[in-house]
Amino acid sequence: MRVLAAMSGGVDSAVAAARAVDAGHEVVGVHLALSATPGTLRTGSRGCCSKEDAGDARRAADVLGIPFYVWDFADRFKEDVIDDFVAAYAAGETPNPCLRCNEKIKFSALADRAVALGFDAVVTGHYARLEDGVLRRAVDADKDQSYVLAVLTAQQLSRAMFPVGDTPKPGIRAEAAERGLAVANKPDSHDICFIPSGDTRAFLGAKIGIRPGAVVDADGQVLARHEGVHGFTIGQRKGLGLPGPAADGKPRYVTGIDPDSGTVHVGSAEDLRVRTIEAERAIWTSGSAPAGPIECVAQVRAHGGTAPAVAESVDDGLIVRLREPLTGVARGQAVVLYRPDPQGDEVVGSGTISGTVREPVASETGAEAAR
Repeated sequence: MRVLAAMSGGVDSAVAAARAVDAGHEVVGVHLALSATPGTLRTGSRGCCSKEDAGDARRAADVLGIPFYVWDFADRFKEDVIDDFVAAYAAGETPNPCLRCNEKIKFSALADRAVALGFDAVVTGHYARLEDGVLRRAVDADKDQSYVLAVLTAQQLSRAMFPVGDTPKPGIRAEAAERGLAVANKPDSHDICFIPSGDTRAFLGAKIGIRPGAVVDADGQVLARHEGVHGFTIGQRKGLGLPGPAADGKPRYVTGIDPDSGTVHVGSAEDLRVRTIEAERAIWTSGSAPAGPIECVAQVRAHGGTAPAVAESVDDGLIVRLREPLTGVARGQAVVLYRPDPQGDEVVGSGTISGTVREPVASETGAEAAR
């Protein structure tokens, strides 16, 4: 096939491109310029898409002997990823920008341009596996990225290739070194790529501004003041500005966020236990929703946060009833469903979390338990 290799300048995408060449495909490398003012150098493992990254990608392409281009997607990235990220936090949600980038940039805008230019597929260095159109977890559980790819439709998956998902990360680095790729020992990127400082609260504060509000407990008592709900997420324990723990000596956690009133609710760890997840924008990797409820394993964070569940398609969304409670479940995150077979690695579908119902305690009514 004629394939376009998205080359970030890191080791994973370089080896993915190399494996596509080895497989006999006609490969062209492309680096996505996602910032209108890219930095010259990366700061260790923070940030990406710098001029240094573009140079690393170009050198890897030279070693592989493939054509290489830089495509400017800065405006599209700002609109579909950065602006979406800021708006979600302003609305009291906790978005995952990697999901949105995969959905809107790499496997939509980039893939659409690739197809228009006659390419058959887009190759990336994501840690996941595609087998007969089925998206599965990577062999390396610590690096698995199937969660952030679960937003892709069956059509998008049909023109994707993930060549490194069958190999643990140390093996990828060793292979890169054997191939003479200078990025073999380059640090992985961490945190959010467009916030190289790592200070998400400061980044959001500069974009959103000060919107003061109160931090209150379950009784409505004001415990502290804050400068904006964008500084908080469900399950957060530190940085709440509280004078100390609760009266029983236990720590407090963010249990709810009301962006309209600017109120941040705090409570105990038990208050975070969720039994039901409501989600919108459901995506089923098979291309169609199941006819009825299905047994599955639900995952609510990129790493960890899984529980057996029963999921059901409802209109354009889904309802996930957890057999075991999960904590730290926030609006704006994705809930990803995996098939509950012995391997547990096949992605069934996903949705964007729009609401939760927490596990009630004995003293509460059903209405009091819903948050």
